[in-house]
Amino acid sequence: MLTQPFAEAIAEAEKIITSAPHIRTDQDLLEGYDYLAGSIRASLQMAWAYERDFPYFVQSTGPYTKMGLDNPDTLYFHAYLRDNAEYVVTGRRGTTADLSFQVLAGDYTPVDVPDSVTAFDDRAIRVEPDGTFEIRFGPEKSSDPHYFTLAPGSAMLVAREVYSDWATEERGVLRIQRADRVGEVPPPPSRDKLAKRYGVAGKLLLNRLHTFLKFPEWFYLQLPVNTMTEPRSTPGGLTTQFSSAGHYDLTDDEVLVVTVPASDAPYQGIQLGSRWYVSLDYANHQTSLNTSQARVDPDGKIRFVVSERDPGLANWLERTGHAQGFVQIRWQRLSRELKPEDGPEVEVVPFAELPRRLPYYQQARVTPREYAGRIAARQAAFATRMLG
Repeated sequence: MLTQPFAEAIAEAEKIITSAPHIRTDQDLLEGYDYLAGSIRASLQMAWAYERDFPYFVQSTGPYTKMGLDNPDTLYFHAYLRDNAEYVVTGRRGTTADLSFQVLAGDYTPVDVPDSVTAFDDRAIRVEPDGTFEIRFGPEKSSDPHYFTLAPGSAMLVAREVYSDWATEERGVLRIQRADRVGEVPPPPSRDKLAKRYGVAGKLLLNRLHTFLKFPEWFYLQLPVNTMTEPRSTPGGLTTQFSSAGHYDLTDDEVLVVTVPASDAPYQGIQLGSRWYVSLDYANHQTSLNTSQARVDPDGKIRFVVSERDPGLANWLERTGHAQGFVQIRWQRLSRELKPEDGPEVEVVPFAELPRRLPYYQQARVTPREYAGRIAARQAAFATRMLG
């Protein structure tokens, strides 16, 4: 049976999920099974899209294929590469806050993060007045600023489109072709090729689960609980992004108040994640906010309130039943390095003391009807993106 290796991998993957050390409740386990379903789907897609001679951009993660504390504001795409071939990327720049590219060598594994060969945003290339652009990736050295050299081992090109205003910004268009294969056609799938792809899908599935259950130990769980780091260049070589990370552990009578200056960067956003290291439901709950969505206080700071109970505030970040989880702030399209004073201050506050502890509490209040309107706007804007 061609599918046998993948079936065996699914059985092994279920054991990984059910034995995860952070499982405490039925909700934890059921979310693990949901995460497993998304991982199965993503692994099949990646195995079938593993085409380096006739590549195209595919969606790397989305609401049903989450991984790696995915950013609710970002559309992720990838294409596979050969390090000795030339590729042409053409497209039209959308109106999103940021568009960036990154070439990776290798893949994420349970013991390592792939090397970043190069990373840049669209400020590094020429975008025509109508939004169109063309860039090339290949093995040759070139003085052309729109030609990017693929170092030995280059294996994947990642593209990220980052939204700030979900309601008004529009995604662009991205195309990739291997330069010497334009007009040719790939051979039809053979039995051996399909068997190999099922085997690859199984390996991708297990590697994916092992890897991203290890990530929190590398980057989060060694930090003191209910704190966040100073802004730092995001691990993995995405040079135009800084981030601040932490993990929380709260009772229903406690909230985490995260206070951070509103940045001059084109993109700044905060999100919550589960212990499965994926984003919480961001389409139907306010589990993330960026500067276009958040309320900025008169002193130029944004005060986010991570809480299970509804505090009646515009910047409530809903825990959705997750007493433990991750919190991350990202800044993108930076023109300067961030300093400690650009980062967050974090404090655990009793829920009942919020009116006395928040300096602009009354101005930040929203009614239940107003908050329901915020959720309705999220749902509509999410649907417009047509993510699946």
